[in-house]
Amino acid sequence: MKPLDILRQYWGYDSFRGIQQDIIESILSGRDTLGLMPTGGGKSICFQVPALMLDGLCLVVTPLISLMKDQVQQLKNRGIRAEAVYSGMMREDIVRVLDNAVLGGYKLLYISPERLSSELFLAKVERMRSVSMIVVDEAHCISQWGYDFRPSYLHIAEVRRRLPSQDVPVLALTATATPRVVADIQARLGFRTENVFSMSFERKNLVYVVREAEDRIGEMLHVLQRVPGSAIVYTRTRQQTVELARFLIDNGITASNYHAGLTNAEKDFRQINWTKGRVRVMVATNAFGMGIDKPDVRLVIHYNMPDSLEAYFQEAGRAGRDGRTSYAVLLYNHQDITSLNRRVEETYPPLDYIRQTYENVAYFLQVGVGEAQGRTFYFPMETFCRRFHQFPVPANSALHLLSNAGYIWYEEEREYHSALHFILQRDALYRLHETDEQTEQVIQAILRNYPGVFAGFVYIEETYLSHETGLTPEQVYQILKHLHQTRIIDFIPRRNTPTVGYPIARLDTELISLPPMVYKDRKADFQQRIDAIVHYAMSTNTCRSRLLLRYFGESTSRDCGHCDVCRAKQRNPETEHTRLQDAINTITNFLQDGEFHPLTDLKTLSLQPALLQDALREMTEQELLQIDGMKIKLK
Repeated sequence: MKPLDILRQYWGYDSFRGIQQDIIESILSGRDTLGLMPTGGGKSICFQVPALMLDGLCLVVTPLISLMKDQVQQLKNRGIRAEAVYSGMMREDIVRVLDNAVLGGYKLLYISPERLSSELFLAKVERMRSVSMIVVDEAHCISQWGYDFRPSYLHIAEVRRRLPSQDVPVLALTATATPRVVADIQARLGFRTENVFSMSFERKNLVYVVREAEDRIGEMLHVLQRVPGSAIVYTRTRQQTVELARFLIDNGITASNYHAGLTNAEKDFRQINWTKGRVRVMVATNAFGMGIDKPDVRLVIHYNMPDSLEAYFQEAGRAGRDGRTSYAVLLYNHQDITSLNRRVEETYPPLDYIRQTYENVAYFLQVGVGEAQGRTFYFPMETFCRRFHQFPVPANSALHLLSNAGYIWYEEEREYHSALHFILQRDALYRLHETDEQTEQVIQAILRNYPGVFAGFVYIEETYLSHETGLTPEQVYQILKHLHQTRIIDFIPRRNTPTVGYPIARLDTELISLPPMVYKDRKADFQQRIDAIVHYAMSTNTCRSRLLLRYFGESTSRDCGHCDVCRAKQRNPETEHTRLQDAINTITNFLQDGEFHPLTDLKTLSLQPALLQDALREMTEQELLQIDGMKIKLK
């Protein structure tokens, strides 16, 4: 069968979109392939279609557990054999899935990157003799220059080496990658030859707007009142999601909030209400959105400035995926810029602080020098910070840096399933008369599906019990809580618990050092990303779309015509052109001696930073300047 036949049979589409067919043909020919596809470009088709055409198992690495669960279920609904392995699953379930994969039971196996380095997975991989391809979703996570670098992705190359066949091709997919990241992805994954397919990052139907707003909450309300339709408001903190959602409700706009601290049942309930249009606005942290397939989002508002253009572009790109005109609005003030620059020091605290954190963790966990290799511990962060008088944000950053350097393992929110066991014995349970019908349904569903609940704790899934009983996940959760309170069961709700482990034995603190790729280089790169988003926000002379495209290595001589900058030029074309030309003339006069000058000297010209940057870019595009490192002169 041809790729188009598979697409029609299983998905009902008559044609591929964009570069989907090019990517599919490349991977079918056995070539390592990198696909750059903006949000909504249809990445999953690029590997699901060839997976059905090739003999053997397709391994799919993705960090998005909710997305992998959703895709596995959709594949099963289409009659395609698929399964997933991720953190928080019971060991016996993981063993069952991996054994079935070894025996050829699936066409696609999704796996979270954290599972790649486990001894169990690596042992099973070595027995997988018919792997057709490895898919790396969110591939920017493997690059130290990516905005969301995850060290666990570095194990993918090792998995590839351990496969019995050395000819298994890799398909890497991402929606956000600068030219530097594109090169790094291919190097990290061991591409045999460079091979990149890319769609334009231009979103012609998306109107980019930036507004400097001191009354940010009032501006948010004003924009929502002016632009109808479904909306997302991104904000930085969990508390803000609660407060802003309440504010919108008080002002007659239906809203809900979403963040990583909610239970899975709460997340599912709120996401479904928003997706089905029962709630107009979702106020959320960046925990919301990955894998969300809602094409009719008309508006995305960033209440706070993100810390990179990659994050902003991906989140803003969730608007208008149906091709209709939609809006991406960024609100900011100078406090945002101060806060972002402060984050550099919080994310990369001083080396002495990092070493002290390493020592404090060892004292907290009672681990001596030379001990604990291979052990993992629960790590209550709040208790740790109180005991050692450390603030959570820099302490969390120090732990991540130590983890990136290989001194510890650190998972900020390791997910554990809910667990329960019956306190009452079976005979006593049957003598209960005061339980209502819904409670009886839940009890019977537990007894049918979870043997061993009288002998000890058993992991359960509230959403499965919901399916079995016809109740909502929230109703199941409340019934389990009530059974716990009445001492019929012991119930431990699903929780996200930080963990710390030692891949190598604890070292003397003075031996701790961080290589440049973990600390110095990454810190400089973080500062550059912040500078880029600040420049984007403050620029008043260059089309927003052109700025974004340029950042991702795509040049265009055409303004979008509908962003706030373009509309301002349309209203006052002579004024905008004059300001830019005056800035170019000022720089030209300063450099008229024909000698190299440090770029920092241009700060003495009394030009606004954004206008200075726009003028330098315009002069560079016109080939008027010669640049040598951090020095500049006229050609």
